[in-house]
Amino acid sequence: MSTRTLARRAALAGATVAAALALAACGGDHSTAGTDHAMPGGTASGSPSAGASFGDADVMFAQMMILHHRQAVEMAELADGRAADPEVKKLAAQIKAAQGPEIATMTDWLAAWGRPAPPPGAGHGMPGMDHGMPGMMSDGDLAKLKASSGVDFDRQFLTMMIAHHEGAITMAREELARGANPDARALAQRIADTQQAEIDTMRKLLDRL
Repeated sequence: MSTRTLARRAALAGATVAAALALAACGGDHSTAGTDHAMPGGTASGSPSAGASFGDADVMFAQMMILHHRQAVEMAELADGRAADPEVKKLAAQIKAAQGPEIATMTDWLAAWGRPAPPPGAGHGMPGMDHGMPGMMSDGDLAKLKASSGVDFDRQFLTMMIAHHEGAITMAREELARGANPDARALAQRIADTQQAEIDTMRKLLDRL
């Protein structure tokens, strides 16, 4: 699969997630557009700020980014025993180390907000989230990645992860544009900055392979 094809998929999915967020903001069983909710305070690491508020966009961001991060971690774990380039192995470990704790943080937020987190094995969605996420790989993409090794794995991993990161940045920007919760917005900014830097690194690695 070419980088252009993956980029096109990420762009199309980005439009889908924007529409989904707009629909979520129109209403729901628990909240309405523009409505902020009092949030339980917490002192543990990753807990919501005391007295902070959240909206539907924050909930959607956390639910979707958990699923998105889970797939990134799954892809990163494949590098062990398959990747040939030491820099690719290092990057995969870096992605796993960063995104695993972020999954835990967002799961804690959803629990504090009284909203469901995607259950283990939820795949690409959960009830009420019947839409695509930008940059997500298909089952076929993952199967192809799992079946590869050496330089072939390195090229596929970098190409797919670039598209995956671009999708995460799209989602982070949606949160920055629509979100109300300061912690969620801060994480969105960190994701956008970190993953853009990783994209720049991956493009350089891909150019030399």
